[in-house]
Amino acid sequence: MKRRDFINWVGLGWIASSLPVAIAACSSQTNAPTSSVSGDWQKVGTSTDLDKTGQLLEKNSPVGAVLVIGTSKTENIIAVNPTCAHAGCIVTWQEQAKKFSCPCHGSEFGVDGKVQKGPATEPLKTYAAKIEGNSVVVKQI
Repeated sequence: MKRRDFINWVGLGWIASSLPVAIAACSSQTNAPTSSVSGDWQKVGTSTDLDKTGQLLEKNSPVGAVLVIGTSKTENIIAVNPTCAHAGCIVTWQEQAKKFSCPCHGSEFGVDGKVQKGPATEPLKTYAAKIEGNSVVVKQI
């Protein structure tokens, strides 16, 4: 066997053995932790924590980042993914104005997640939210 053929075979073998690792690393499938909450509802915190400040931010919930606004006595709890699609910054809730605002570039979003002021052009993802017992749970809609 010529040296060039040997080097080609070694290189091809290295690429072939690395391929499964590369495919697994690029896979979008994740092993999200399972929740004890029924159906598609996922626990993101407790009503006690929500009642302390009127908002609950969970960056690593089973459904992704979630910002919940309200209290255990609030009729309609608001829940959004707080990641601004424009620059990836975490939005904050402006209680007086009843809107979310992005600290990076000034985008503003309504309680329904829709863009009110750019530069963002994509709305915030919203969730259905409720309190079950002492748990704050959300569901993708």
